[in-house]
Amino acid sequence: MIETAPAPRIAVPVEIDAAALRGFDPAAPVCTLSGETMGTTWQLQAALPARLGVVADDLKSTIQACLDGIVCEMSHWDDASALCQYNRAEAGSVVQLAPDFAVVMAGALTIARESDGVFDPAQGRLTDLWGLGPNPAPAEPEAIAIAEALLVSGWQKLALDPATSKLHQPGGLWLDLSGIAKGYAVDAIADLLGTLGITHALVEIGGECSGRGMRPDGDPWWVDLESPPGLAVQPLRVALHQLSVATSGDYLRGAHTLDPRTGWPAIHGTTAVSVLHRHCMEADAWATALSVVKLPEAQALAIRHDLAARIVLRSGAEWLSPALQAML
Repeated sequence: MIETAPAPRIAVPVEIDAAALRGFDPAAPVCTLSGETMGTTWQLQAALPARLGVVADDLKSTIQACLDGIVCEMSHWDDASALCQYNRAEAGSVVQLAPDFAVVMAGALTIARESDGVFDPAQGRLTDLWGLGPNPAPAEPEAIAIAEALLVSGWQKLALDPATSKLHQPGGLWLDLSGIAKGYAVDAIADLLGTLGITHALVEIGGECSGRGMRPDGDPWWVDLESPPGLAVQPLRVALHQLSVATSGDYLRGAHTLDPRTGWPAIHGTTAVSVLHRHCMEADAWATALSVVKLPEAQALAIRHDLAARIVLRSGAEWLSPALQAML
């Protein structure tokens, strides 16, 4: 007997965005470009009408330069980055943030507040303790070390002036934007393409994706949500029609998501969370946040903020938020 794979479920946006039709050219060839960034890879599929006169090699260089700039601002792996310079700033000092850095910090603080602190951009000390950055941890940190790190951590200690993009350093606080910067980079590349007249494209960085416009064949940009291997979860295919998706899970790298409230790894019944959002930065941060908490709290957060989310449990059970169910 030949077993056949289950047919995927299909999720599409509830409303069609008329802006997705602008510049549509069914004769445009699809160009595929790729490269490396943030310790992973990036890939672009873009419809490039001949009228734009875009040269693929030039476009790749432009994209790579944009991504390299984001890494120079927000990487906690690069000791020379603006983020690491902020981490070393003196107590009581005020640091001027670059435009991209300021946008991400504003978004991170908003989601920290809306998630009741389960997403926290100020947990860099904890990340370092657990060896989740450039400094490997020889062993599990002791409880006293975690308690000391918590004393100087926490988004509530941050004060960002949105008018001047200046961020206060309370002293000893380390930022870690790894749960949001990759999603922002996806948005940044999609927006960059738009300034070049490229309005029909799929951007992907390390599994986080954003779809703009349509494919030349008239279909949306289809993406299958990631599922942990070994679990019998029915495939879910999403039309990324002016939409982004991010997935957070422990099935590839183990328990690498920390609960910023306790300083310990978030280990419970959830193994993967995918969030759909118009902006990949928000999808990225919310996928991280919903991975931190147990299912009932994650469900409450997703419903409260009208998030289109899928949560997969280690048992193979699955929960779809009302907003995602409406897209099926």
